[in-house]
Amino acid sequence: MRKYQLGEFEEVVLLTVGILHGNAYGVSIKLEMESRLQRSVSVGALQTALRRMEAKGYLTSKQGETNAIRGGRPKLFFTVTLEGKRALEHTRQTRNELWEALPLPIINLD
Repeated sequence: MRKYQLGEFEEVVLLTVGILHGNAYGVSIKLEMESRLQRSVSVGALQTALRRMEAKGYLTSKQGETNAIRGGRPKLFFTVTLEGKRALEHTRQTRNELWEALPLPIINLD
């Protein structure tokens, strides 16, 4: 099995693209992340992460229709690939294993 390494920001971006299913483009991804995480997201960091994950095969992109309001530039929509889903599952499994390995007194915050 191929090893999938996702940083926290990449994981959140992939999950957000999945949440937006079919409507995941730069601005919608940024707004969804900011709304859910209650923190600001840099456009540059987001674009860099999207391109990096597309190069890794975790995302694909396709251009939408042109729009006069956008100056004729089409939106670029992103979709999570099968490899991206595998990377997310690997990350979730790894995190779950780490949580399960914690001694109970550390988890109990009472």
